[in-house]
Amino acid sequence: VGTCYDKIGHKTYVRTAILMLVKAVDDYFDHDKTRQVKVECAIGDGYFVMPKGDYQVTAEMIEAVEKRMRQMVEERAKIRKAAITVDEARKIFREQGMDDKDRLFRFRRSSYVNVYDLDGYKDYNYGYMLPDAGYVKYFYLLPYHDGIILMVPNAANPAVVGEFEPRERLFEALMTSSDWGEKLGIDCVGDLNEKICAGEVNNLILAQEALQERRIGEIAQNIVERGGVKFVMIAGPSSSGKTTFSHRLSIQLASYGLRPHPIAVDDFFKNRADTPKDEEGNYNFECLEAIDIELFNTAMTRLLQGETVELPTFNFKTGSREYRGNFKTLGKDDILVIEGIHALNDKMSYTLPKESKYKIYISALTSLNIDEHNRISTTDGRLIRRMVRDARTRGASAQHTIGMWASVRRGEEENIFPFQEDVDVMFNSALIYELAVLKTYAEPLLFSVTPDMPEYYEAKRLLKFLDYFLSVSNEYLPINSIAREFAGGSCFNV
Repeated sequence: VGTCYDKIGHKTYVRTAILMLVKAVDDYFDHDKTRQVKVECAIGDGYFVMPKGDYQVTAEMIEAVEKRMRQMVEERAKIRKAAITVDEARKIFREQGMDDKDRLFRFRRSSYVNVYDLDGYKDYNYGYMLPDAGYVKYFYLLPYHDGIILMVPNAANPAVVGEFEPRERLFEALMTSSDWGEKLGIDCVGDLNEKICAGEVNNLILAQEALQERRIGEIAQNIVERGGVKFVMIAGPSSSGKTTFSHRLSIQLASYGLRPHPIAVDDFFKNRADTPKDEEGNYNFECLEAIDIELFNTAMTRLLQGETVELPTFNFKTGSREYRGNFKTLGKDDILVIEGIHALNDKMSYTLPKESKYKIYISALTSLNIDEHNRISTTDGRLIRRMVRDARTRGASAQHTIGMWASVRRGEEENIFPFQEDVDVMFNSALIYELAVLKTYAEPLLFSVTPDMPEYYEAKRLLKFLDYFLSVSNEYLPINSIAREFAGGSCFNV
């Protein structure tokens, strides 16, 4: 259990539990390769697995699959790893009906691949596995929508499986993105690589961007039709593309005759001397108390009442607010687009009437899988975005970005994720092709992390992950693409 307290150990536990699940489903259908499962997404401490093939998930099936998994635990079923040639692996996967893995390894550069065997069921897994099923004692299954939720412990409590907390808006956004991928003909990395090889990447990018622009247009239309909205509140975790999204939404709102004005919550930071500190004595810029809430609410309330207000600009070099003649007056067609870490927290805008606010949660919810049993972590996608942008705009090293990522994640868990369901709309900024573009920028940065650095193994893991993708030049990217916020060349000031 102790090893599950760390990130690597917990991921290994999850991977092993998923292997046991897909093996149990295979046994339930008596090795019918036309009836399998696909690991779709993570929802809290649960993993959503949906049917692949002509069948429906039933309570009887879930009970039988969980019973088979527990039998593996009792028997301590061995998990054996073997390095075999890529050609051998592709043949095995074709015979087992795993065409997604066959396509994935068509683009494998090395000659060998590690294949895991659990009681005769062979699979590929992106990362280490436990030596036998006996280690995976804590889990349960339950039905969710048309699939199965596999619940496992989190890293903080590795011997306790908590209750499943449905997150309907998150699930809906993830399934919408998955549907987009199906419409574009891309479900896994192998599909994307085949599109790139076929010279279809330009059309793919344009189609994905058009889908995203249509969604932004639908959000703008909803804001207009609701009426009475004066504050569009936008928040999301690090590297979600909030700035580009805000600009593009503003353009859509302007097409309806509104006059949008961008407002950054960061401009309402308290002066450095008044900023609270964390338990280690460092300034805590991510807590709500770092914002001058009273000043923000006073300014917004006065604007709502029709007054002219001079808004502050925060000088990050001096650590103080400044007034530079940024006067605002809200007329009939004016609307404020407010973006910041606490924008969805009603404690930050407590004096503003609920009907005057429209809340948008934005995140890069990756819908692309490595293959049908190996999902791409949303966190990994955002980390690569952040790494590329920080190197371009701040000259930050990959070591620095990886080193601070755990702290960034803690801030998100405390200040953003708790509010993601209580919104008017959730927007997914992930682009199905973006990792193929960002790979070109990220790989040199990751190779600069040397073995003597604590961040080396994480950098090595990300390099292995990026190796699945063929590269795509950024010349194909539209200048207003969210991907430009990270790769550079945006028409917006990002």
